Amino acid sequence: MALVDLLAEDLRCLERVELMLDPGLNLISGPNGSGKTSVLEAMFLLGRGRSFRTRSSERLIRHGKDRLIVFGRTDRHAIGIEVQRGVAHSAAVSRAKVDGSFVQTLAELTQAFPVQIIDPEIQRLVDGGATGRRRWLDWSVFHVEHRFGDHWARYARALKQRNAALRAGTQAGSLESWDRELVAAGEPMAEARVAHYAQLEPGWVAAQEALLGFSVEATWLSGWDRERSLADALAAATGHDVSRGTTSVGPHRADLRLRVGNRAAREVLSRGQQKLLALSMVLAQLELLCTTLQIRPTLLIDDPAAELDNFRLGVLIERIRALDTQLIVTTLAPDSSVFGRPDRRYQMGQGRVQTV
Repeated sequence: MALVDLLAEDLRCLERVELMLDPGLNLISGPNGSGKTSVLEAMFLLGRGRSFRTRSSERLIRHGKDRLIVFGRTDRHAIGIEVQRGVAHSAAVSRAKVDGSFVQTLAELTQAFPVQIIDPEIQRLVDGGATGRRRWLDWSVFHVEHRFGDHWARYARALKQRNAALRAGTQAGSLESWDRELVAAGEPMAEARVAHYAQLEPGWVAAQEALLGFSVEATWLSGWDRERSLADALAAATGHDVSRGTTSVGPHRADLRLRVGNRAAREVLSRGQQKLLALSMVLAQLELLCTTLQIRPTLLIDDPAAELDNFRLGVLIERIRALDTQLIVTTLAPDSSVFGRPDRRYQMGQGRVQTV
């Protein structure tokens, strides 16, 4: 599902940018601050409905403007995103359409435009919080288990309502309806994650060996003790939840635990090793989608050489070039041929782009 074209208006430093893209290798060059990463951010927004750089959509809107617009076409779908600045203290409002119809969940964007990013901060998958690792796994589960998006959305709604009730002082006996919703959606959601992780793990171990030279101990944690049902876990945690005002067990607490020996990987591995481990996570995921599921994602790569020695960079490039993906790469050097000869080149300058 290659991205055919892109229009972005009033996103960060981009006043208006239009690109026609090749299904193969696209190279975007330009000095620091020229808007290269913002172009990738616009592309990522089309497939994820959010940024890979900030949790606040409002920060994406160009200074002095009230909204941003991103529109793109793949070889199958037309996707539009609009983010409007919030009024007073209200949050920004985001709307997304696929083929002219408003989407109900972000899973619809994921299905319409599978896009993944490798950026200089990718080590956050290792040293950051659990949210990033859940998103990493969920992105490919959405493609493998098509009911997963429905379960995910249903669970998110029930969790929001249960937490609101807890904050309002609701007592244990009044939580049963929300608990039933959490169980109905959360159990199949957790099972899909476990099954997909088992499918992903062998390729991930191989990618770790290729990039790191060793593999770490990894365990997928579902968010509660799977020796008991989610219903029992919620019931056992009710008193704690009431006192804290939040739901403490369930798939929203899932995490990928990474360890070296008996210590957390982030405490043992150097920043460079953490980056290689995170790269192996993304590579394994892309390889599975391409080879097993015949899904052709778009891979965005922002400054690929950052903090990698020549050998590791060579291994990374070799594995990426073996993938059947559309590549969109940013670089400082307009004559870069790190991934081979580009099919299309673009030059960025002061928030504007031109084809070279």
